[in-house]
Amino acid sequence: MSLSNHQLFCKDLFNYSRRNSSESKIGTTALGGSNPIRVQSMTNTDTNNIEASVEQSIRMIESGAEYVRLTTQGTKEAENLKFIKEELVKRGYNTPLVADIHFNPAAALIAAKYVDKVRINPGNFVDKRADFSNPGYGDVKYQEDLEKIREKFIPLIRLCKEHNTALRIGTNHGSLSDRIMSRYGDTPRGMVEATLEFLRICKEQNFPNVAISIKSSNTVMMVKTVRLLVSEMANENMFYPLHLGVTEAGEGEDGRIKSAVGTGALLNDGIGDTVRISLTEDPEIESPVGKKLVDYVLEKEGHEQIAYIEKIDINLFDFYKRSTRVVRNIGSSKVPVVVTDASREKYISTDLPEQAGYLLNQDTFEWEKGKLAADYLFVNGFDAIFADYPKELGIIVDQECWEMANNFAENTYPLFQADQFLNANLSFFHSDIFFVECTYPQLSDAFIQMIKNTPQVVLVCSSNHQNSFAEQRAFTLRLIQAKCKAPLIFKRNFKESNLEDLHIKASADLGSLYFDGFGNGIWLDNEGAIAQEEINSTAFGILQAARVRTTKTEFVSCPGCGRTLFQLHDVVAEVKKQFSHLTHLKIGVMGCIVNGPGEMGDVDYGYVGAGPGKVSLYKGHEVIKKNIPSESAIHELTEIIKSHGDWIHK
Repeated sequence: MSLSNHQLFCKDLFNYSRRNSSESKIGTTALGGSNPIRVQSMTNTDTNNIEASVEQSIRMIESGAEYVRLTTQGTKEAENLKFIKEELVKRGYNTPLVADIHFNPAAALIAAKYVDKVRINPGNFVDKRADFSNPGYGDVKYQEDLEKIREKFIPLIRLCKEHNTALRIGTNHGSLSDRIMSRYGDTPRGMVEATLEFLRICKEQNFPNVAISIKSSNTVMMVKTVRLLVSEMANENMFYPLHLGVTEAGEGEDGRIKSAVGTGALLNDGIGDTVRISLTEDPEIESPVGKKLVDYVLEKEGHEQIAYIEKIDINLFDFYKRSTRVVRNIGSSKVPVVVTDASREKYISTDLPEQAGYLLNQDTFEWEKGKLAADYLFVNGFDAIFADYPKELGIIVDQECWEMANNFAENTYPLFQADQFLNANLSFFHSDIFFVECTYPQLSDAFIQMIKNTPQVVLVCSSNHQNSFAEQRAFTLRLIQAKCKAPLIFKRNFKESNLEDLHIKASADLGSLYFDGFGNGIWLDNEGAIAQEEINSTAFGILQAARVRTTKTEFVSCPGCGRTLFQLHDVVAEVKKQFSHLTHLKIGVMGCIVNGPGEMGDVDYGYVGAGPGKVSLYKGHEVIKKNIPSESAIHELTEIIKSHGDWIHK
């Protein structure tokens, strides 16, 4: 990616400013332009149940949703939107309503008369959803199908103009068409082109009230695709506002971390005009989480200028991957390491390794490594008890403590501050690793040259800047410019006592640094009342959401909607109970066929609702068992995993 293209989606890589988007009129709540970043959610009620839909909409609005989206499977549901809207207005709620349309242009034409915005999916509005057989599409057939899109889409645009109804072009990774897949494959380019086909018609028809979303359960795919879309739109003089979200993010800690990693990365780049956090939880829970994320990123506005930007070479933006040397188990192709910070403990005790994820076997008195065991433990001081700590666990101590610490255990490593390192007599330290903590302003030419000349160095990039994400990005690019190959650990300090706040802030600040290929380790330090085990879990969760280190089973689950034909929350809980020990696998749980078959391409095995009481089971895109009774589905999925050699006994 060239600098000029990159700057099309981010006016300044090192200083927060929102992308200039056009404004879309959506009821009484305009989107884009100079309007605030909006937060929204979606009901999971049956739209035929008007009372339940109204009551849930009210709960969502009162929790902060500025747009409410409702499932609209067919013409009957579309007609019911009129009554839902009337009842909400009667009860004093004027929040814009959005109809969610898949497969059914006729339903879109009805819904456009009653709601404030209609969402359509380019993958299934007219085209046949991909069955992954990749049929041949010659140029003539390709153009014929484009003309079919125009025939169905232009009447909808005209009706929307007549009723002052906005449109959302909502492209999902899991529902690309056969036509797009045949030409572009399962790629960011394919998702972008599927979106642009519809946007070009909107532009041609002089229809400005448009919003766009491109979503995926894969955070890397989602972020890179949206960045590409914004760049391509700017090339075609389009500046429509963007709806952000990681689809099928899941629930609990995983759902929040995954959402904040993907959506936070784009918000940090100044991209995004509305967000939806898709959690497999009650929909009124989503908007408060989204509001926290938006508010945190907006705290970066007006921050102090990040120094030395002029030294960054233009050619650095042609790639997003940093090459490093290996220092012990850090760097190059090694998975990013996790550092547990125990420096705030008053005493160095026998149980500090437990904070790092190790368990002491009470029968053998041997340390056992847990699934979320950190690679290094930072301790404030030294003690003879180090000799009893796990040998696999590296112990980091301040450089002035290292000589005594090393007398007790060989797996100890010194931590230098930047100024200490510049003046140190390194011949005194016989260590495999020199950890050197440094901030961006300390990256002088002399300092970098000393780092380059010292092969044992692992840099620890710390930042307390108001826009720490941008400062740590600048730090990395400065190293690339200088051809410095030292591995890099990102360190962040927080003062949180609410675990959800830590999940959101740490994930938004650090996530994209890893999937952009910049980091070789993570070090979280928190002063608030959060257990160290939870901090460790957050660190591992960020690395997993960024797809650079897998330590637990990844469950891809949708939030549910009116199409869901089973108790999604209960099923997800059962699936997790049965398969959480299969840490080498990604398992999908999808409520219906809208995105289910497509999203199976990004997981190893999947459970997809197929009808009332019926489930289809997948291995990747391949349907293994179709329309089986839901009560036997988890047992059948277990047998499928076993038959393919992927089962591990607990």
